[in-house]
Amino acid sequence: MELDIRPKTIVTIERFILENQPKEARGEFTYLLYDIALAAKMIAHKTNRAGLLDILGRAGQVNVQGEEQQKLDVYADETLFHLCDHTGRVCIMASEEHEEPLYIPERYSKGGYVLVYDPLDGSSNIDVNVSIGTIFSIFRCLDWEKRGRLEDILQPGRKLVAAGYILYGASTMMVYTTGAGVHGFTLDPEIGEFLLTHEFMTIPDKPKYYSVNHGYFNRWSPAVQRYVHWLQGSEEDSPVLSERYIGSLVADIHRTLLRGGVFAYPADSKMPNGKIRLLYEAAPMAFLIEQAGGYASDGCQNILDIEPTSLHQRVPFYIGNRELVARAEAYLREEQP
Repeated sequence: MELDIRPKTIVTIERFILENQPKEARGEFTYLLYDIALAAKMIAHKTNRAGLLDILGRAGQVNVQGEEQQKLDVYADETLFHLCDHTGRVCIMASEEHEEPLYIPERYSKGGYVLVYDPLDGSSNIDVNVSIGTIFSIFRCLDWEKRGRLEDILQPGRKLVAAGYILYGASTMMVYTTGAGVHGFTLDPEIGEFLLTHEFMTIPDKPKYYSVNHGYFNRWSPAVQRYVHWLQGSEEDSPVLSERYIGSLVADIHRTLLRGGVFAYPADSKMPNGKIRLLYEAAPMAFLIEQAGGYASDGCQNILDIEPTSLHQRVPFYIGNRELVARAEAYLREEQP
């Protein structure tokens, strides 16, 4: 049998972004996405060599979340900031690692976009070689005449113009949306380019998995406990899903996108407002998953409709196949007085 060795169409992320940018976008939007892709390559290079370089372990600092920073946390955070602070494409940035907004130095011109990012999600898994990721989202600046303000960052997910994540795993993938479908690119380390491998990604209609940390079962409300039992097959209309839980949000949601199902991080007795950060994690993932045919909720309302009130606001989080998330909302409504 002869092998088909005819070259296939090869599409780099740069070409794809350029050909598919929103019609109303100026060049700075396209180049901002390029900047994020370049940051992803740099961070991937470090993560892939983490066992060979002095970049594993704790950095000796505690971030605003009260979490001890890892060396790779610091590297990823600084890489994203310094790739974007001087380009004239953003008016302000916010990082999950910093208590306050990241203002553009006065010596640099401002741009029309706002970049919000979690530089290295799941960093507690770094030292045990489990998949980790970067999450990013982009808003438009609210007032071009002003240099960049807190209110430019505190926008609901409905106003996002782009969002995505980079997964550092067996391969490095960048998955993003600009509101016209979800597209995935895999980094070819031999040529140093992200190549289009997953075009117009959608959540499968038939879900396979649910992802939740059962270690917190006794801290959940009775409604959440009933919901998880329903996912496991406690009722006639239960989906009977298999459980998969990694503990790295990017990895868990990437699997949900590819295989179908639901990821949940409910509120509990110790975290009544939930753990997932609205701006850095929940809103960008909700925007992306909705573009893939799914849905995200805090248990009461669409994540994209929540108006942020602070940079590090947390929310309960349910995301995945629409019908599975809607069932979580139904259980939680029954519990309300």
